[in-house]
Amino acid sequence: MKTATGGDGGTVELPDDIFGIEPNVAVMHQVVTAQLAAKRAGTHSTKTRAEVRGGGAKPWRQKGTGRARQGSIRAPQWRGGGVAHGPKPRDYSQRTPKKMVRLALLSALSDRAAEGKVMVVDDWAIDVPKTKDAVKLLDAVGLRAKGEREARVLVVLFRTDDAAWKSMRNLGERVQIVLPEELNTYDVLVNDWIVFSRTSLETVVARLGSAGNEGADRE
Repeated sequence: MKTATGGDGGTVELPDDIFGIEPNVAVMHQVVTAQLAAKRAGTHSTKTRAEVRGGGAKPWRQKGTGRARQGSIRAPQWRGGGVAHGPKPRDYSQRTPKKMVRLALLSALSDRAAEGKVMVVDDWAIDVPKTKDAVKLLDAVGLRAKGEREARVLVVLFRTDDAAWKSMRNLGERVQIVLPEELNTYDVLVNDWIVFSRTSLETVVARLGSAGNEGADRE
């Protein structure tokens, strides 16, 4: 664990049942696919030949013209006609069992922990919303190394960490903020580092720990 100035803040234990399991790649893939599918608006729509205006009259007689027979100028093969098998509004969300969602998140957290990409900060030490203080904090803990690609950082904050929240939200796409209860597989995998405060880590451990999920497992 580190302090906001980059010093040694002591040690903190990462439970093996949350940060030390063997990652299940197949489950992570399925859960991430479901997450991305749920984000799709599904509002795409095209008109079929029955919905396109016009085309009520037969373009020409059935026989004798030397041309292919046609029944409507709004058939799919005509310019301005309806679309054959086109998209219609639909819901892309998938039902994912709770146990699978939990296993995928534990796998993602364990993967980051195995790579040494989980950091715990004793305290944010930001009392007044200032973006430069957030930059200073990330510099101090070594997450803004010069000459390298800037790492994407997932910061786990509470709603009550108002000053830290407002300071970090202006750092652009490279810093993402989530609440402890919002921590999910996709956000963990899409970011290079996960940064907890001491209290936010305790909340996540209590939420994902085996003892805290006995009730959920019975559902």
